[in-house]
Amino acid sequence: MPEHTTLDATLLSLLACPQDKGPLQLVHAADGSTLLYNPRLRRAYPVEGGIPVLLIDEARDVTDAEHDAFTGAQSDI
Repeated sequence: MPEHTTLDATLLSLLACPQDKGPLQLVHAADGSTLLYNPRLRRAYPVEGGIPVLLIDEARDVTDAEHDAFTGAQSDI
């Protein structure tokens, strides 16, 4: 299972979704992976080795259950 990754709060505040240019939330998926989540579009971007991968083609849609989990229990930065 992957380790939980954290991002510096300043870095997280500067990052934006490449699709709608809005803010992202740092969340952890059920499999332990770290993601940057856009709740407006329900899209999740991977964080690989502590590096956010903010490519539209690398993002994935999330399920309703994942969306509820991500927005109901936001991760610590």
